[in-house]
Amino acid sequence: GILFTKGVLSCLNYLEAVPWSEEEEEKLRSLFIKVKFDDDTARDILARIYSQNSPDSQQRLARELVWSITTSIDANARNELKSLVKSLLCKSSVYEKDYPDLNKEDIYVVCQSCLDALVSLFEEAICSDTSGKLAKKETGKSLIERISKQVDNINWLLEILIDRQMAEEFVEMWADQEELLRVHETTSPMVRYELSRVSAMLFTAIGTRKLHCRSQARLKVIQAWFGPMLLDFGWLQRCRKGLDMRALEEAMGHALLTLPLQQQYKLFMEWFHVFSKYSTECPNLSKAFQIWWRRSFLRGSETYAIESRWVLRGGDGGKSMEMIRWLCVEAQQRCALGRICGVAVTPRTGRLGVM
Repeated sequence: GILFTKGVLSCLNYLEAVPWSEEEEEKLRSLFIKVKFDDDTARDILARIYSQNSPDSQQRLARELVWSITTSIDANARNELKSLVKSLLCKSSVYEKDYPDLNKEDIYVVCQSCLDALVSLFEEAICSDTSGKLAKKETGKSLIERISKQVDNINWLLEILIDRQMAEEFVEMWADQEELLRVHETTSPMVRYELSRVSAMLFTAIGTRKLHCRSQARLKVIQAWFGPMLLDFGWLQRCRKGLDMRALEEAMGHALLTLPLQQQYKLFMEWFHVFSKYSTECPNLSKAFQIWWRRSFLRGSETYAIESRWVLRGGDGGKSMEMIRWLCVEAQQRCALGRICGVAVTPRTGRLGVM
């Protein structure tokens, strides 16, 4: 009757006037699915439960949030908001329900903007190096701080892309940064190592199976940025900025092992020469090097043995002595590398055994 109706209306007025916990909100959702109320107060409650925004407006809001964060001047606010927005946008977020996926193009537009800004800052850094001082702009921030900010922005966007399995295009985008690769060669180490922070995140994601991309893209990005990473590793150790260096070393090795063996050979030998000179200033990829060694020479040992027997029997006429000399040099190199890798190589057959 009338009293019941007044009681329901009183409850609705109360519910409309007070804040709800998330558990209470879920109960109200369930209630309003089962029961229909013809009352203005009920409509006000429903307006708090169900958004009238379209998927496009939600994507537009996400884009605006990302833009606002990457252009923010205050570092503390920027870091706080990055954590907040990332927790909302990640697929593992407790807030994700039926929201549409992020618009990938919007995120990549912001990425490109940050990369363009980074190129400009490094060109400024080259000019500053020649003048002997690092310039400050109207923001009062030093050049190093502004470079670090853009790298932080890129890595933050990359984290979101990796979480959403959208980062494959960024691998190619980073591999094509010819301007940044060029300025890396001429910029001070205390500035250029910031670029390797981006490479570190990519190598870590590839090496830990979080980022899946085509073989050509992996090869291109590793060939482009592996050398700079070797040069900058000492600075990355001194200025870690959240990097887990042991995890990075392991992931770098795993990333190299995803390439064709011939490309692995070139990159591992590049690492070998750098490591032999700089040791602690270079990543220790010994474990991955051992894996590459065993895969390469265990697979090829039978062919090597057949060639050796064929040459020693004089099967090629006048070229036997030349081939024997080549085999001796090859055997010496294998034995030298084998001692490093913890395996023994039989010179005649190329067979491996654990030392």
